[in-house]
This record gives sequence, C-alpha cells and structure tokens, in this order.
Amino acid sequence: MKPIKSSLMTTLLAALPLMSTTTAFAADIEIKTPWVRGTVAGQKATGVFMEVTSKTGITLVGASSPVAGVTEIHEMKMDGGVMKMRAIPRLEVSADKPLSLAPGGYHVMLMDLKQQLKTGDSVPLSLQVEGKDKKVETVEVKAEVRDLTAASTPAAHSHKH
Repeated sequence: MKPIKSSLMTTLLAALPLMSTTTAFAADIEIKTPWVRGTVAGQKATGVFMEVTSKTGITLVGASSPVAGVTEIHEMKMDGGVMKMRAIPRLEVSADKPLSLAPGGYHVMLMDLKQQLKTGDSVPLSLQVEGKDKKVETVEVKAEVRDLTAASTPAAHSHKH
C-alpha cells in the first residue's frame, strides 16, 4: 500500500504548480453578475453582460459558447449621432478598475443561436483572457438568462470605460 500512496502523493505534488498557476491567474479576474438577455423562438442573436475586474489588468481577446455558432466581443457607441455596433478584437480591462459590459456599451454578442434562451436557464461562456505576460488563458463563466426585456441596473449604464 505504501508505494501506491507514495506514487499518488508524488503525482499530486507534481500537479500542484500547474494548479496554483491557473488559480493565481483565475484569482486575477473577477466576473460579477454575468447574464444573458433571453430570446424568443427563432431569434438568432442576443447579448451577454457582466462586470469584469482585474487586479493587474488583462485583455479580453475572445469568447465562445456552445449555444451560439458565433461569439464576439462588441462595442456600441454613438458616431455622428448614430448608435453603431461593431466587433472588436481586444477589450482592455485596466488594473483595479471595473469594466461594465452592459446594454448600450461593451458586451459579448451571441449570434447564430442554436436554441431559444429562456429565463432561468444558464448559458456556459468561455472568455479568452490575455495577461500582462501575453499568455492567453480561458475563464469559464455561467451566465443566467434573464427576461428578454431585462435591462442592467442604473449604475451599469455608466459609459466611462
């Protein structure tokens, strides 16, 4: 029995540095209140919203979800009196400064939806995050589906990014 326990302990100890590296990185990003606007039957797109905070500063460089054929990071902004939405390749999250992904601003767009998203469901989302060392990690998020008329809280409507 001792060799088996010893072997198991050696394996666990060998994996410890890998686990602590991932944990340290995951500890650098905090995702608060992730949610998805619900859809009606046949609707092919919706938005994902949340607040993202990082202790050292990170960059969102991608996203994916099994409920959508296409997942992109988007921004909405006024341009010449017209509200425009476009995909962006990177979204900086400054150190210790929360970034609000909210309706009317930055958000994650789910397109080519494979199913209707109903209030109370949970949507898995993978965020690709680049650290200061330029290493890209994946952060898994579960976003609650809210009513299709849901809006963010008044504080989340701030456009100071």
